[in-house]
Amino acid sequence: MTMRYGFIGCGNMGGAVARAVCKGAGAGEVLLANRTVAKAEALAAELGCQVGDNDRVARECSYIFLGVKPQMMEDMLDGIADILSERQTPFVLVTMAAGLSMARIRQMAGDAYPIIRIMPNTPVAVGAGMVQYCAKDVEPEQLEEFLKAMAPAGVLDPVDERVIDAASCVSGCGPAWAYQFIEALADGGVAAGLPRAKAQLYAAQMLLGSARMVLESGSHPGVLKDAVCSPGGSTVQGVRVLEERAFRGAVMDAVLAAFAKTREMGKG
Repeated sequence: MTMRYGFIGCGNMGGAVARAVCKGAGAGEVLLANRTVAKAEALAAELGCQVGDNDRVARECSYIFLGVKPQMMEDMLDGIADILSERQTPFVLVTMAAGLSMARIRQMAGDAYPIIRIMPNTPVAVGAGMVQYCAKDVEPEQLEEFLKAMAPAGVLDPVDERVIDAASCVSGCGPAWAYQFIEALADGGVAAGLPRAKAQLYAAQMLLGSARMVLESGSHPGVLKDAVCSPGGSTVQGVRVLEERAFRGAVMDAVLAAFAKTREMGKG
């Protein structure tokens, strides 16, 4: 039976997207392949999908998710290029490799195949992800089916490819910095006397709720910040310390550093 969705690479990102697609399209439509077979087998056992190899994914699947690291992409695609060129049935390449343009992926694959480029983040695994996407030579019905399968991942936003690297450095890299912030807040709570489990719960729930306030209120983050800062209160003293330590500047520099590295990877 022809599988609809195949994944080459089941690491942190590929596995997270596979989880979402299993919810959107059904596990019976998903085929997993990974260099370490045991990793694909463990994920398949959890999700209820099938395990194969790169050749089978390339031969059978309608949507071929390329979930390998950017530096491994060329060798992987070289290994399945002949199979792709012999395909008689339509298929779409789906790349999630940071820094590699659709044109570069097509060049590596050996032909101008229909392609979708996505920049997901790891929260897609719990249905709260941010996924930017763009496409080239993909039929409207193919894109519609793809978006339906990806819907459980979270928010999907179409963007021009020229800004997708910048987008990925905000939402794709951002979770790591958010986790650092949660950890630091929890450490502060522990230093002030809170039990570790409660400090972590309070920090994580606070960040979740604050994000919802930004999304649902439509207010500028600065306005929401001001609403928490009572005159002469404790919050504004914390804001003062963060400003003294260049908190916002450090976060901006983190985004720009990630952006520079992403562009560097795309030149390889």
